[in-house]
Amino acid sequence: MPRHALLRSAATLVLLSCTSSLAHADITAFIGTRRTADSATVGSIEPDTSFRLDKGLAIGFGLVIVGFEFEWSKTDGDSLGDNLCGATLAPCAPSLTTGMGNVLLQTPHGVLPVQIYGTIGAGAYRERYEVADESTYGFGTNVGGGVKIDLVGPLRLRLDYRVFKLANDAFTRTPQRFYAGATIAF
Repeated sequence: MPRHALLRSAATLVLLSCTSSLAHADITAFIGTRRTADSATVGSIEPDTSFRLDKGLAIGFGLVIVGFEFEWSKTDGDSLGDNLCGATLAPCAPSLTTGMGNVLLQTPHGVLPVQIYGTIGAGAYRERYEVADESTYGFGTNVGGGVKIDLVGPLRLRLDYRVFKLANDAFTRTPQRFYAGATIAF
């Protein structure tokens, strides 16, 4: 075996063994609020804004300063009897389910008890009018950031803020979400 091939193989092995010890993963269960401006009133000067309960799960892994995650979240919509929902869907707000893949740029974990990150991602969403059993699907993006704060052992508190951009004439085109979550690192 030529000497340069042997050196390359040894360097690759050392690099892989170093990066594997620096990799970490985490899972976050979260609850928060999603702020929406209802498009049923977009024609008015000030659209109706509502805050709705949002819950979800994020699973991710990272290498020193770059991380990747997949997150799923669901925001409840109006049901029969809420906000005059009835024969017409115009005054009703649909539930919103998102599935996003994200890239995170973050401070290294373990240096301080607080890890700061910025994130950008893309994925799919589904709006569902519970009253009429109608759904619409589309593509969306998000951008945001937050912090992960060490608590005890592998348990961390995660605070996150995101702004979504939803396509295909979504009911709310740019919802915003803030959440607090419990993260377990492994």
